Amino acid sequence: MPSLEKRSVRLPRLAFVVRILFALFLVGTGIMTMGFGMNGYPVGDPPTELDQFMLALEKTGYLIFWVGFLKTVAGGLMFFPRTTPLAILMALPYAFNILLYVIFFAHQYLVIGIPDFAACALLIYCYFDWYRPIFAGPQDSAETLSVSIQDSHGGEHAV
Repeated sequence: MPSLEKRSVRLPRLAFVVRILFALFLVGTGIMTMGFGMNGYPVGDPPTELDQFMLALEKTGYLIFWVGFLKTVAGGLMFFPRTTPLAILMALPYAFNILLYVIFFAHQYLVIGIPDFAACALLIYCYFDWYRPIFAGPQDSAETLSVSIQDSHGGEHAV
């Protein structure tokens, strides 16, 4: 398992471009979603089935404002390399939810929902070295900890 210093980003140039575009998308749509949470969802006249679904969600208090807030925070964190891995994980449930939403309800937004999810999935792939400790078993974690302690005291793996 790579130590903190050996963690790298796969496809760094592509990851940078996708990260910045995805961050801009999350911040922009997050602010828009917070506006829907405060001002209500805009509907056509007469409301379509999709409009009725969104109005029903709004009436239940389905946290529309907070979804937008978390999208905005995740997008903001994605602008900084240090917090990008956290931001990607924060955006994953939203991106997966939007993918399901456009597949089953709002087919006209497939052109937005599929690239949205694809960007998140690509970024998870690019930053996967940062997530490896999540999948490490207890034995792997103990070995990594002992190597880190040896390194800090000038052991055989010290720089």
